[in-house]
Amino acid sequence: MIRRSTAARGLALAAVLSVGLAACSTSGNGGEGEGSTEPLTIGTILPVTGSLAYLGPPEFAGVGLAVDEINEAGGVLGNDVAVEAGDSGDSTDMSVSTNTATDLIGNSVDVAIGAASSSVSQNVIDQFTEAGVLQISPANTANELSGVSDLYARTAPPDTVQGAALGSLILDAGHQSVAFLVQNETYGTGLRDVVQSTLEAAGAEVVYGGTGDGDEFAPGETNFSSIVTDALASEPDAIAIIAFEETTAAVSELVSQGWDFNGTTYFCDGNTADYSEDFDPGTLEGVQGTIPGADAAQSFKDAANAWYEENEGEALTDYAYAAESYDAVILAALAAVKAESTSGTDIAAELRAVSGANGGTEVTTFAEGVEALEAGDEIHYMGVSGIGPINEDNDPSSAFVGVYNYDGDNAIVFDRTIEGSVEAEG
Repeated sequence: MIRRSTAARGLALAAVLSVGLAACSTSGNGGEGEGSTEPLTIGTILPVTGSLAYLGPPEFAGVGLAVDEINEAGGVLGNDVAVEAGDSGDSTDMSVSTNTATDLIGNSVDVAIGAASSSVSQNVIDQFTEAGVLQISPANTANELSGVSDLYARTAPPDTVQGAALGSLILDAGHQSVAFLVQNETYGTGLRDVVQSTLEAAGAEVVYGGTGDGDEFAPGETNFSSIVTDALASEPDAIAIIAFEETTAAVSELVSQGWDFNGTTYFCDGNTADYSEDFDPGTLEGVQGTIPGADAAQSFKDAANAWYEENEGEALTDYAYAAESYDAVILAALAAVKAESTSGTDIAAELRAVSGANGGTEVTTFAEGVEALEAGDEIHYMGVSGIGPINEDNDPSSAFVGVYNYDGDNAIVFDRTIEGSVEAEG
């Protein structure tokens, strides 16, 4: 399967990031205290292995491209940015992320980019917070993570945005009886709850897999025979699958039990991926999926792809969360410049400011941001992901959700974006 081979390639890519980009220095300062001007060290805790490994390449490309551009512009406070790369794994084996966080802290990173999985981030947030490391996820969407720590932020919106968009897609198609196939972890249940609320507020009914029904399946599930049988017995007119790599087995079982996917089936960011090598042509034609984030400009995609080809020897197959990963690094670097410090706690204190929370001069690159900051201006970094300024919960104050359609080759085709705002609870 494509995503397994991608995961294997990601191991080599992690080595490239860790050795090639960190050659200038591997000694950051994590939580050493205020005013540190040691070289900024970025750690990555992104999926090289596990059910989200297909997201690794675009995320690594976003980080790598940002670091290259920062260093080409003179680095942060006169020093090149270094990178320590690590694997996040997934929620089926939390020891992977625990060990990576331990290693990154031991290598004195100042900022950790990741994880992709909300559950994995929940597993390591306390480690990073206690060490004074700022964690910025490019892909976490669980509502429970809003305001969870002063040293945790994200460039992806919480599930209130994607959930409302996904629910609206289902309703717009006229569906009134919806079944959920949901993975039993923070991301799956949290997103399901928001989609369900959106559906029920409009008068639709959840007939299987709803909140409190106990129908969720365990992460890593491979046998969907009884799950699909029960779901279809509820006679839904639409099915929403909220899962990761388990989606392949779920779709296979739905096929074997005669489900017609065209116009009736919905995916989310955890599984809106290319399945052209997994199923017979036409299997997923007409399925719709959502991925948080604007459709990035082609110039950015070309640059990310060029970085990946140069470092990994092949082209990217998708760009999910590449822009969010890039923006996370640029924001952290600009915050370090504004703070005149590479300490994780100092960077965190200025992150909202450089994102535009205080208004200021609009900038679109690291170099422009540094020039404005050195002139004494407040700045508003206008990132490639299209998010609004970071709010008091360290979430984007607004964000886009992309809508994708599956074609006859079981590949995703961008359709449009939906913009939503995020209300801070803090």
